[in-house]
Amino acid sequence: MSNKFPKGLIPAALANMGERFGFYTMMAILVLFLEAKFNLGKTWNSTIYSVFYAAIYLLALVGGIIADRTRNYKGTILAGLVVMTVGYTLMALPTSVRSENQTLFLILTLIGLLTIALGNGLFKGNLQALVGQMFDSNPEYAPNRDRGYQIFYLFINIGAFFAPFAASFVRNWWLAKHGFLYKAELPSLCHAYLDGKLSGDELSKFEQLAREVSTVQFTSLQDFAYHYLNTFVTGFHYAFIVSMVAMLVSLLVYVGYKKMFPDVRKQAKDSSVTREIPVMTKEEIRQRIYALLAVYVVVLFFWFSFHQNGLTLTFFAKEYTRLELFGYHITAEMFQSVNPLLIVILTPIVIAFFGWLHKRNMEPSTPRKIAIGMFIAALAYSLMAIGSLSLTPPYELKGAVLPESEKVTPWLLIGTYFILTIAELFISPLGLSFVSKVAPPQYQGLMQGGWLGATAVGNQLLLIGGILYQKLPLAATWSVFVVVCLISMTMMLLMLRWLEKFAK
Repeated sequence: MSNKFPKGLIPAALANMGERFGFYTMMAILVLFLEAKFNLGKTWNSTIYSVFYAAIYLLALVGGIIADRTRNYKGTILAGLVVMTVGYTLMALPTSVRSENQTLFLILTLIGLLTIALGNGLFKGNLQALVGQMFDSNPEYAPNRDRGYQIFYLFINIGAFFAPFAASFVRNWWLAKHGFLYKAELPSLCHAYLDGKLSGDELSKFEQLAREVSTVQFTSLQDFAYHYLNTFVTGFHYAFIVSMVAMLVSLLVYVGYKKMFPDVRKQAKDSSVTREIPVMTKEEIRQRIYALLAVYVVVLFFWFSFHQNGLTLTFFAKEYTRLELFGYHITAEMFQSVNPLLIVILTPIVIAFFGWLHKRNMEPSTPRKIAIGMFIAALAYSLMAIGSLSLTPPYELKGAVLPESEKVTPWLLIGTYFILTIAELFISPLGLSFVSKVAPPQYQGLMQGGWLGATAVGNQLLLIGGILYQKLPLAATWSVFVVVCLISMTMMLLMLRWLEKFAK
């Protein structure tokens, strides 16, 4: 390992793993938390989720500019870790549900999310740039840059795999501690009951569920609804404490190994290092930036499709999927562990496969790998479209709970995540590698921020997915993502020769 990759790669990956564990613990439950806490409806939940997810990556542009101008990448990364810890602390503060101060509590939540987004903007892109600088300052490792970023990406997903389980465990533990069982549809039903919107069969079902999930006697259904909601949401608040602790661990790892990371300010004073940095003409810099911008435009549509896993695919898991696997009850958010688990399993296989091709001079260029990934992503949503053909659309359900007999097997989502994971391995870590290869040295932070900025735009477009999910038949919604991915693949193929000039 040490003979093929810079020594600082693993410590940087470990610091990123802790941060990603905290982040994905929150993202696994964010839309469900907003739904249970504030009862805003899918459109508002989708809006908050997509704006936050966009801000997470858009602010990476700001973080990149700060690091590039100060040339203090390591200090900017450290500041990001501290700011994110503060944000998670705000999210972890438990507050009551349906109180007179709900607007204040919503504002507090939004401030917490904005703080996390700002810290992430200072941290994420600049850490990726730091990894690229490790390869830049050690030319002997340059042939392994793609695989180095795949290893870096692997650690991200080790953290992401455990995150949804941590979130579910804490919430379910808190429910059990207060005499309740977890039931995915109950928070929405509790809000509907308290708003006076339940009657007939729906009211009878709510009464039955209240008896099934509670070991505590309540004087009325209203009393049950208030207690269940508050306990459910408080469990989520305590799950955010897990995120906060994960950030502290990541902070300790980063500080402990900080000396192993390159410092471009010191390298700038070292003539033996600066001679190795290529001098680029203004025209070459311009062309490289154009190439990166072109790739950003293509991949934002992948993120628009891929990050539906935290939005419409989570809605689908909760409303249309039988939450039982191998005889065990599962939760909707647990599906988000499938992707990182598969990343962990498949990354060594993909690295070995590309290594095998490289030895035989058959390895595709990075831009070509990204184009292949787009096609694979289209296959994933094709599977979803086929599996959803016979399902009743959400707009016809009108909030009613689909009978278990009409729900689909969880293997539909698992199969979709499997294909999407392969697509991700062809796009995301290799995209980071492409940016580090092509970015002019003086704009490394900004260009990594640009990659994340493209992700931000794709995440902002997530709102469209939330709207389509409510307005179209399910198969039509998934087909939109198929078309988008195929268009992105075509665009990438048309630019292939131009992009390959910079990827050598």
